[in-house]
Amino acid sequence: MRLSYLLCALLAFTSIFSQEKTYQAVNLNPLLTKDANAVVRLDEMKIEVLSNHSMVYEVKQVVTVLNKMGNSYSNTQLNYDKEKKIKSIEAFIYDKNGKEIKRIKRKDFQDLSAADGFSLYRDDRLLYYNYIPIQYPYTLVFNYEVETSDTGFFPPWYFIYGYGVSVEKSYYGVNYSNASLAPDIKEYNLAGFDFKKTNAPGKIVYEAENIPAFKHEQLSPNFADIAPRLKVRLKNFSLKGIEANVTDWNDLGAWIDGHLLKGRDELSMETKRIVQDLVKGVDDTLERAKIIYNYVQENTRYISVQIGIGGWQPISAIEVDKVKYGDCKGLSNYTKALLNEVGVEAYYTVVHAGNGKFDFDKDFPVLQGNHVILAIPYQDDYYWIDCTSQVQPFGFIGDFTDDRNVLVVKPGGGEIVKTIAYLNEENKQSTTASYSLSSQGAINAKVKIETKGVQYDRRFYLEDETNEDVVKHYKNYWSTINNLNIDSFEFTNDKEGISFQENVVLNAKSYGTLSQERMIFVLNAFNRSDYIPKRYRVRKRPFEISRGYEDTDVYDVKIPKGYKVEAMPEATTIASEFGSYSMSVKVIDGETLQYRRTFSLKSGLYAPNKYNDYREFRKNIAKLEKSRVALVKNIRQD
Repeated sequence: MRLSYLLCALLAFTSIFSQEKTYQAVNLNPLLTKDANAVVRLDEMKIEVLSNHSMVYEVKQVVTVLNKMGNSYSNTQLNYDKEKKIKSIEAFIYDKNGKEIKRIKRKDFQDLSAADGFSLYRDDRLLYYNYIPIQYPYTLVFNYEVETSDTGFFPPWYFIYGYGVSVEKSYYGVNYSNASLAPDIKEYNLAGFDFKKTNAPGKIVYEAENIPAFKHEQLSPNFADIAPRLKVRLKNFSLKGIEANVTDWNDLGAWIDGHLLKGRDELSMETKRIVQDLVKGVDDTLERAKIIYNYVQENTRYISVQIGIGGWQPISAIEVDKVKYGDCKGLSNYTKALLNEVGVEAYYTVVHAGNGKFDFDKDFPVLQGNHVILAIPYQDDYYWIDCTSQVQPFGFIGDFTDDRNVLVVKPGGGEIVKTIAYLNEENKQSTTASYSLSSQGAINAKVKIETKGVQYDRRFYLEDETNEDVVKHYKNYWSTINNLNIDSFEFTNDKEGISFQENVVLNAKSYGTLSQERMIFVLNAFNRSDYIPKRYRVRKRPFEISRGYEDTDVYDVKIPKGYKVEAMPEATTIASEFGSYSMSVKVIDGETLQYRRTFSLKSGLYAPNKYNDYREFRKNIAKLEKSRVALVKNIRQD
């Protein structure tokens, strides 16, 4: 009996000692700590596909956090809903020596509504524990098991979480009970990546070890575009109890049309009469569409509604019409119903929205997307409208949904289409100004700025801002002008031509610098581009210019009486594969200079060995942007 007790005690001690050794942070592999804020010791997911409407997965994540910047990788939260149930959840915290300092049981997690601040209804819940570290490094172990009937959203897999984190061991395994439940898996960015793959009947496993951290470099592409990852799907799946069989995007579109949209486009007789009256006498379908879009903007507002299937299925058009609000799905479906009533064809379109461009993979149909817009066919082209915006012009979607593959849902099927792209010179800003300098160096100016394309998208909001916020905007935009005062401003928003015009009157003291008989000032007062990319001794990864644009500037500068030009910059032109830049200044008469500038930047993905060329291009431009004119007092000799 005593021997048995001693044996149990010895086994328990050995287990604790082994565990402490496992979670020690003091002897980590230098390969994994280089450029890392956190080291993922173990990232393990084991999935059991029981049927096309039942799936269980177990997850174990062990992360050693090296510093404050690594805290974002220490996950202690998990979403759930009626279909996704958390069977178990726990976490442990270990110090740098691998000694347990905290155990977090299920009852310690906060159970919160997963409200996002703009959803009226949402039934998602969140189990969350807020751990505040008191020392670094520390190690977090997070274990949980989930059972779900939603098999349409199959857990994807990233072998590495993001920039600044390395991985000691990664394991992703899928077991399935019969061949019909075998998932489709598409591999991304695995070339040159060391991993082990096992593909046997009823089982697929991916394993990898000792993955160094990806060091973030300025202008890096979206992490998903370069990260080693897997996208996984079931052809036969279930979403909120609705089953689907999807082999291609046409099938997925047909499923959305036949199950999520069917019967949700009914309108009241009163609403039908109203919209018919609105378009009376208008024959052109595009003009009818503009009228209906304007009606929706004036009579509805956006608010998220996500209950059950509501994350994918719109509330009915008749309900939106009644309450006068809806989410992107509801408002798009409602607008589509109104357009259909007046003889305008429109297609419900699923998109992954965001300022970065996220494409749907043409070869891998899977439930995805976070937003819905409409596509209106007209003369062999599409007009795209975002029905959630009460201010955007018809046919303008901005950088939130432009230039990306989306799923256009047509009657009976779906199709991948690329949305409109606002490219390079289409994103135009034209600045014209006249400014004068006093003999004390003060500046008085009238400035007109006209923007189009994505640059329009970043400016037109000003017309709805308070006076105080507008003044703050200009003081920030023209931060190189000290003691700036905004005397007046007015805006013209041409929604038909999709251009925004700003007219601003301003003044500031001491723009020109006085030195004895001279005054020196920078010619480019209102649109300096002085950005210089960070220098790298060796650039490792490609870099991306995500948005191209073209800026043109013409300033008439009146110099103070009693002064003449002593020195001014020569006309300069720079041509590069990344764009072009030109600058010139000439004397119009004895009192006026005219400054002209054009800067065009091209979007694109470029090889690492071109980074220094791009940096030199921007460095030369930044220098020219500060070109100065020297004035000297004009002293007559009698």
